[in-house]
Amino acid sequence: MRGTVDKFLGAQSLGLRSRYTYAGVLRAFEAFVLERESSNRPSLGTLRTWLQQDARRSPLANVVQRVCVIVRYLDWCSPAGERPHVLAHLREKYGRRLNPIVRALLDDDYERALEALRPLRPWGSVLGADMQEHVMRMKGLGYRYEARERDLLRFDRFLQRHPDLARASLQAQLEAWRRESRGVRHQLRVQQCGQILSKARHRKDAATPVLPAEVGLHRRVVQQERRPHLFSEAEIERLLEAARTFPSRNAPLRPIALHAMITLAYCAGLRLGEIASLTLGDLDQENGLLEIRDTKFFKSRRLPLASSTLAVLQNYLEARAATGAPTVPDAPMWWTPLRRCAYAYGQIEKLLVSVMRRAGLKPAHGQRGPRVHDLRHTFVAHRMMQWYREGVDAQTRLPHLSTYLGHKDISSTLVYLNITPELLQQASERHRRRNAGALRASEGRS
Repeated sequence: MRGTVDKFLGAQSLGLRSRYTYAGVLRAFEAFVLERESSNRPSLGTLRTWLQQDARRSPLANVVQRVCVIVRYLDWCSPAGERPHVLAHLREKYGRRLNPIVRALLDDDYERALEALRPLRPWGSVLGADMQEHVMRMKGLGYRYEARERDLLRFDRFLQRHPDLARASLQAQLEAWRRESRGVRHQLRVQQCGQILSKARHRKDAATPVLPAEVGLHRRVVQQERRPHLFSEAEIERLLEAARTFPSRNAPLRPIALHAMITLAYCAGLRLGEIASLTLGDLDQENGLLEIRDTKFFKSRRLPLASSTLAVLQNYLEARAATGAPTVPDAPMWWTPLRRCAYAYGQIEKLLVSVMRRAGLKPAHGQRGPRVHDLRHTFVAHRMMQWYREGVDAQTRLPHLSTYLGHKDISSTLVYLNITPELLQQASERHRRRNAGALRASEGRS
């Protein structure tokens, strides 16, 4: 079987250290299995025995990492159409995440622990059909409706976990869900789902009352949400330097890519999802334009880029081409030569957060500190501050800025006036001067 492991390792893009680690894990695991089985595919009992022995020697996190290596190997060994190996079967039944599956297998009552992981069927509750019908209706009307769909799915899962509420009234079901958390965000979620469902019922039966909204609840949520972090120019420099020097021995293209991503977020105000979904064809290098497609509000827009921003992108594209990455127009902009594929949204977000931590702008652990989206807020705030300092009437420029940002309407852009006291002060001072001028003109005519 040693030859099988060697063939697997030869088919992977691994550095020397990773190759050595993989080889040690796989050969030890395969030797353990072959002592108990007729092939290198372990049974559930053999897998549990190996996990128990490994967990006595190593921390759980290390055990899970070794299981990840084993899964990758067993997936590679399994021909298409063949019965899935035991770990693949467990992931199909109980979810893709390996950490909870490993924890469950180490439990004395592992069958009960595994059953607790079984994913609930979407829209499987007593109200599931009504919720799904409403979501499909709203999407049919052209709304993305992703946030409300997630909230309704939360309520659906709650009802599935509490079958005793199946015969209760909608108000009683919502009240039980409300007691799950005292957080004001959860209270608003419960209220919004209640109004959605009662309105959906009211459309079918006018005698069904629409549940009332608690006055001021949404405002309390907004007040409690933390204000965005506005990066100073010095912090932006630290961030760009942290990206340029990001440690990546086996992926030399990564620091250049991260530097380009941060440049786009700060200099063009792109959302993280917009950055992640870029393709090569979206950039018109000759005219310095960037096409943003299928955005948050189904809007596409073409953005002119500053020459410095364009230079950063061109530098990245030259480095990207040198790795042999695909260059067709629909090829993903952000390419990882190590895996020969695009960076996923989640990978990009995790890497950019790591850059913020390296720059000292975010603690080593936890969610405190700036977010990636705060770079977009900073782009807007700095742009408006520059207009005010130049004596430009920012109010007249807001429609253009709103279009550039891809906002649904100008009211979304006006929110940025409240981001920083300095912006408010500049806006108030300009408003005062304008009113004073109008008053003097009026007095002169009288």
